[in-house]
Amino acid sequence: MAHNESEEKNQQTGTTAEESMKDQPTMENKDTHPIDEEADKASDQNLDTDDTTEQEDALRKLEGELSDAKDKYLRLYAEFENYRKRTSKERLELVKTANEELILDLLTVLDDLERSLQIFENKDEVAPMYEGIKLVSQKFNNVLTRKGLKLMEVGPGSDFDSDYHEAVAQVPAPEDALKGKIVDVLDKGYFLGEKVLRYAKVVIGQ
Repeated sequence: MAHNESEEKNQQTGTTAEESMKDQPTMENKDTHPIDEEADKASDQNLDTDDTTEQEDALRKLEGELSDAKDKYLRLYAEFENYRKRTSKERLELVKTANEELILDLLTVLDDLERSLQIFENKDEVAPMYEGIKLVSQKFNNVLTRKGLKLMEVGPGSDFDSDYHEAVAQVPAPEDALKGKIVDVLDKGYFLGEKVLRYAKVVIGQ
């Protein structure tokens, strides 16, 4: 009886049961509520921001590592250049002084040749011998000069310098101008390159 009254009421209002259901809110409409959509968008934006921050942090870390590697490379390069220059200089010095001991021993032979020339000079009876010794002495000097030997310029009247001269005796100066100066040279001094190979042995006036 009640069912019939409901149907009659629906017929009087001109609506059916299906039309009545359309007016009711559905679950689908609730799921797509505007507030929920805004929340989803905010969540996506937060995720994008997090990803960007991580990428920026990673980029800064790589830039720092690259800067450190560059600094290490520059330091290593500078150290290598200093090492190369130092070893080149040492090698050059070694080449210059490689025969130092040999040349120093040969200076005694050179001294004997020069003394022989002084003895035979201006003596006609030994003139051929003098010329032969002179020729040998010149050749010997040329060989030693090519090896870096250089004569120390010192003579009577030169100032005494302990960096280059060795005073072996003191004698009364023959004149006032020679007091405290070199009066005589007993053994010549020599350089090998820029290094003193043998000090000049001199006599000082007093």
